[in-house]
Amino acid sequence: MATPLTTSLPERDGANRFVGKGSKSEDTDPLAAQLKTLGLYVMAERYADLAEQARKAKSPYPHYLSALVTAQLAARIDRSFRNRLTRARFPTIKTLESFDFSFQPQLDERHLRTLADLTFLEKAENVLLVGPPGVGKTHLAIALGVKACGAHKRVAFYPVLELMDELTQAQAGGALPRKLLELSRLDLLILDELGYLKLDPTRANLFFQVVSRLYEKGSVILTTNRRFETWGDIFAGDPVIAGAILDRLLHHRHLIAINGPSYRTPELTGGAEPETGQ
Repeated sequence: MATPLTTSLPERDGANRFVGKGSKSEDTDPLAAQLKTLGLYVMAERYADLAEQARKAKSPYPHYLSALVTAQLAARIDRSFRNRLTRARFPTIKTLESFDFSFQPQLDERHLRTLADLTFLEKAENVLLVGPPGVGKTHLAIALGVKACGAHKRVAFYPVLELMDELTQAQAGGALPRKLLELSRLDLLILDELGYLKLDPTRANLFFQVVSRLYEKGSVILTTNRRFETWGDIFAGDPVIAGAILDRLLHHRHLIAINGPSYRTPELTGGAEPETGQ
C-alpha cells in the first residue's frame, strides 16, 4: 500500500465537496445528480462517505478515486453476473464447491476441477455426464454453467423435453429459424435429462438441428441416464439420427461417468456405463 500524503484532503464546496455523511437531496447535491445522470448510482451514493474516510486516513486523491471507481465496478460486475444467471434459466444455483465428492469416490474430481477453468468453452468442446438418477449430474452441469456465467459467457439451461417443446411450438409459429439462431449464439447450452422419455421424429430432428448448429462453434453439456448404444431408442427408434447426434457430441468431448449411489435414494446403486474409448 502506498504511503498516505501528509496533508489531508480539503473539504470542498459545490460539485466537488468531500464532506459529510448521510444522504442529501439532489437539489443540494449537484454532484450526486450528475453521477446518477451518467448511470453511476453507486458512486453517487458512496462518494461522500468514501471522501470522509479518505480525509480521515489522509489518503491521496488517486486512492480515493480508485476506491470510488472500484465500488461502482464491483456493483456492475455483480449485477451483470446476476443478469446472466437469470437469463441462463437455472432451476436452482449449484456450485462445484458444494458438491460432495466424497459421496462419489469413483468420480474424477481432478477432471471436474479442470473443466471449471472453462478451457473447454474456448475449444468448443462438449461435456457428457452419464449415470443413473440422483448421482449429481445436474448439480455438476449447473455448477459449470454458473462458472461460465461468472466468466461473462452466454449460457442457457434446458431440460431436453422442455426445449424440444419450445422448438416444436416455434416451428408451428414460423419462429424456428430465429430460435435456432438464438441457440447457436450461445457459448454453452446445457441439456438436462436426455433419455427419460423418447422423442418423436419431429423432436428428434429438432434435437439434431440444435446440436448441429453448435457443433465446433459452442459447447454442450448434456446429462443422460442412457448408454450410448441405446440412443436409437431415444430418438424415435432411428439409429441413423442417433448416430449423427452422437458423432457431433463425441467428436470433441469430455466424458464423465458417474456410477455411484444416488444422493436422493442412497440405496440405488449401479448405473450407465457409456463407451469411453477416445
